Amino acid sequence: MTTNNYYHAFLNRDRLVHIVDPDPHICESLSVLFRLEGFQTVFSLDTSHFLSALERRQPDVAVINLAVGEESGLSLLRRVKAMRTGAIVVMLSNNPQLEAAVTAMKLGATDVLSKPIDSEHLLTVIRDALRRDVHLGAMQAGRRPVEVRGFGQLTPREREVLQLITNGQSNKEAGRELGISPRTIEVHRARVMEKLGAKNTADLMRIVLTS
Repeated sequence: MTTNNYYHAFLNRDRLVHIVDPDPHICESLSVLFRLEGFQTVFSLDTSHFLSALERRQPDVAVINLAVGEESGLSLLRRVKAMRTGAIVVMLSNNPQLEAAVTAMKLGATDVLSKPIDSEHLLTVIRDALRRDVHLGAMQAGRRPVEVRGFGQLTPREREVLQLITNGQSNKEAGRELGISPRTIEVHRARVMEKLGAKNTADLMRIVLTS
C-alpha cells in the first residue's frame, strides 16, 4: 500500500479534532490552537458528552486525558479504535504514568504526552500522523489490525462516487447513475484521491482493495 508523505493543511477544514479533558482551560486553549491550524474542534469535559458526540460524528483526531470521569481515558481510546476509521488518538497525562502510557500505545494511541503540554510538539505529532494514511489498530490476539485513515473523511456523495469508480464505471456512467454531470464526478473523484492519498486511479483501486 502507498503512503501519503505530504501534510495537506487545507484538508483540515474537513477534519474534526475532539478534545476530552476535565479541565475547561485546557479544552479551550487546545481548541484555539487547533482552530488556528484550520481544524474544526469540539471538546468534552466528561465521558458521557464525548460518547454522545461520538454517535453524531466520529473525529479524525482525538486528544484524550488518561484520567477523565467515570470511564478512564484508556476506555475511550478503546472506543475510538474499535471504530476502525484510522482516527489519530493522542493521550494526555496529568503526570508521567509509564504503565498507562505503555498500555495506551498498545491500544493504538499515536503518542502519550505529559502536561504541561508543549503545543508545537503536539501539533508536530498530529501533522506527522496525518501524513500517513495507514495506522495500526489496537492489539487483538497478538496481532495489530491495519486501519486506513481517510475513509472516515469521505462525504456520503464521495463514498457513492468511490463505489462506482471501484465498480469500473466511467465518469459519464457514474454521472448518469447519480444524476450529476461527468465534470462533477471528476471533482468528487479528485477529492477522494486527495483524501486517501492516491496518486492515480490504479493507486486508488489498490488502496480500496487492500483495506
